[in-house]
Amino acid sequence: MKKTMIMLCLALVSGGAFAQTTPEFKNSKLGTAYDNYIQLKDELVASNYDNAKKMVNNLTKSLSEVPNSEKVLSQASKLASAATIKDQRLIFTDLSNEMINLVKGQVSKGQIFVAYCPMANGNTGASWLANEKDINNPYFGDMMLRCGSVKETIN
Repeated sequence: MKKTMIMLCLALVSGGAFAQTTPEFKNSKLGTAYDNYIQLKDELVASNYDNAKKMVNNLTKSLSEVPNSEKVLSQASKLASAATIKDQRLIFTDLSNEMINLVKGQVSKGQIFVAYCPMANGNTGASWLANEKDINNPYFGDMMLRCGSVKETIN
């Protein structure tokens, strides 16, 4: 019994050592923009058009204070005027690609996962950023929530 309890305690302690955390950035304003991006992604996962529209407005505001964010800001502006969730998801592809480029080399602590779904956008594929390895697909929502895999880790 004592051996079992010790093994259980070790398992719990080691599991906590690998807990996933929100990454930190060299520039705190980029960290805020990244957090807004994640909230936008989560609303697309939930297939919530109205909340996604609100989140993209937050993202746009935060990006305006981030150096070298013009390309992401341009895509965010396009996404803000998207008429449907399908349009939001299509534009989110380009926004994510630009966001991936923006955050590379900027993480000071933690990690970001680049996930990819080969079936997104009519089977042309699309990437997105996530704080976790678990796949929550923003391009299909609950229709194909787990479609995709992690293709890269940004440290």
